[in-house]
Amino acid sequence: MKSMLRRANKFVMLLAPLLACAVFSCSRHGSRLVGTDGGQITVAAAISLKDAFLSMAQTYQERTGDKVNFSFGASGELLRQIEAGAPIDAFASAGQREMDDLQSKGMVEVATRADFARNSLVMVAPAGSTLGLNAVSDLARPAVKRISIGNPKTVPAGMYAQQMLAHMQLWQKLQPRLIFAENVRQVLEYVERGEVNAGIVYSTDVSIAHGEVQVAARAPEGTYGPILYPIATIKGSPHPGAAKEFVRFVLAPDGRRVLQEFGFLPVK
Repeated sequence: MKSMLRRANKFVMLLAPLLACAVFSCSRHGSRLVGTDGGQITVAAAISLKDAFLSMAQTYQERTGDKVNFSFGASGELLRQIEAGAPIDAFASAGQREMDDLQSKGMVEVATRADFARNSLVMVAPAGSTLGLNAVSDLARPAVKRISIGNPKTVPAGMYAQQMLAHMQLWQKLQPRLIFAENVRQVLEYVERGEVNAGIVYSTDVSIAHGEVQVAARAPEGTYGPILYPIATIKGSPHPGAAKEFVRFVLAPDGRRVLQEFGFLPVK
């Protein structure tokens, strides 16, 4: 019996380093090794970040060996998913309101929170539009029957659009013509298909429309609040170490470079 116990103990001692390496996946990040506590994370991200984040995740996986899964959608909808207990490791919002809400409820790791990108608003019209829209104020013309924006209650782009229209004293007048969308990319789809005469989206969204929309006007500066994207890890994340590594990557020069390639502006 003693002999069997000695052999078992020897086996455990030999196995221990292998188990440790399995728990802390030995992936190389720059010149150092990082423990990934699982090697796979889920990031909830505003849908306007989709193309940039998918590209960034590919580079991140090549560098670290860690896979990043995404849940893309309107920031308000993602907020509700996190509040409901979805297994999310990090959250990247298109607005401060949603991140502030989570932080007030003690659901984000405050030390990891940071703004990482800026954006701007543009008014777009179908590529074949003959209405001759050249300024946001043109939305008040009788010929403009349908205008799409994101739902201001759940879509940051819609909230910014509301701020702009209210500042220009157009909000009340345009109410009967407004078509609320579930997210900013849906606004773009409405415009692409010619289902609305105009829409208000982020400037970064225009490039994915493949020429189906035209920028009719840029939203006047000062008519809406700064569009800042915050990111943070979620408290109770299933993979806190890997989540923090991804946030650091987004904030690092390589992450910022990818964002700028997709039209996002640097944080001032």
